[in-house]
Amino acid sequence: MRFWDSSAIIPLCVKERASEAVEGLMKGDEDVAVWWTTRTECLSALSRRKREGVLSSSDEGQARAVLSVLAEAWSEVQPTEMVRIRAERLLSIHPLRAADALQLAAALIWAREMPRGFEFVCLDQNLREAALKEGFSIQPHY
Repeated sequence: MRFWDSSAIIPLCVKERASEAVEGLMKGDEDVAVWWTTRTECLSALSRRKREGVLSSSDEGQARAVLSVLAEAWSEVQPTEMVRIRAERLLSIHPLRAADALQLAAALIWAREMPRGFEFVCLDQNLREAALKEGFSIQPHY
């Protein structure tokens, strides 16, 4: 079981340098867990890439279809007061943006506050470092 940050979901939807690594991790994960806003964050990233000319309309449509399939199968940590409290604590001790603090807080709630032995799949360096300090194993390995 792994908790997936949005940054690691995007390479499953569009071809990137990290795609092969995260595809391998996804194949071995029968219970994908994500934060409640993951789908929205991924759609934002795909829309931004289309606006910037990185993705064609056709490529964006295909990426959205892949995201939809993934979203049907994953489980989401819902927004609760406990997630907000954890995120606020994380902001005071790690150099994270609010969205990243909420991602990590959701992962901690998912791991029942005992992250040792759980994997956090993420490509964002600041979030990777914070998750490691909180006790998660980080994937993919670089």
